[in-house]
Amino acid sequence: MADRKLTFLIVHGAWTGGWSWERVLNRLHAGGHRAYAPTLTGLCERKHLAGPSVDLDTHIDDIVNEAVYKDLTDLVLVGHSYGGIVATGVVERIPERIRSIVYVEAFIPEDGMSFTDYDPEGDYSAPMIPVPEGPGGYLREEDELWAAPKATPQPSGTLRQKLKVTGAYERVPKKTFIVATGWDGPFGQMSEKYRGAPGWTVRELACGHDIPIDMPDELTAMLIEAA
Repeated sequence: MADRKLTFLIVHGAWTGGWSWERVLNRLHAGGHRAYAPTLTGLCERKHLAGPSVDLDTHIDDIVNEAVYKDLTDLVLVGHSYGGIVATGVVERIPERIRSIVYVEAFIPEDGMSFTDYDPEGDYSAPMIPVPEGPGGYLREEDELWAAPKATPQPSGTLRQKLKVTGAYERVPKKTFIVATGWDGPFGQMSEKYRGAPGWTVRELACGHDIPIDMPDELTAMLIEAA
């Protein structure tokens, strides 16, 4: 597998963009793999496209269209944090293109759930949701100083829209959940559902929530292994 050239399609988290995965992309490209991390509509360098019509379906379309128009198949689909919701929706649309799915500190919604179900006390009524404090911290202060100014508000429709889930992601042959143990987040508890489950592997890294920034070398190796 180390010699096989793989194709990765990565869905970044909320309030961020494809830039947050640049370190991992560089390492995958250096290994001869194809890897894509498009920025979702309305965020970061695409923030000028934000508006009330941007919802979860828009972000699923972003990733599906990336696969379709670049003829990407036999994919390792990766979702980080909120991106796990998007990735789950992508598998519902193009399951035939997915060989493996990797949830990196990511939400895996049940049918009819949205991001807001994970934060019932939050206020998501405004058209744009400001960047929250945190989460998770960084191993290095310079990384936090680099990343923080790049974060942008998120169109609220992407967080409020509920996802139709039939369980297509469960039918992907190989499934991996990667947990960061260096902060007090919810994903460690979430991952317990998948430990020992058929077709699932749970891995851990001792860092904060933004694993692709904190530990790109280790994460890249795990993504290749997860294929």
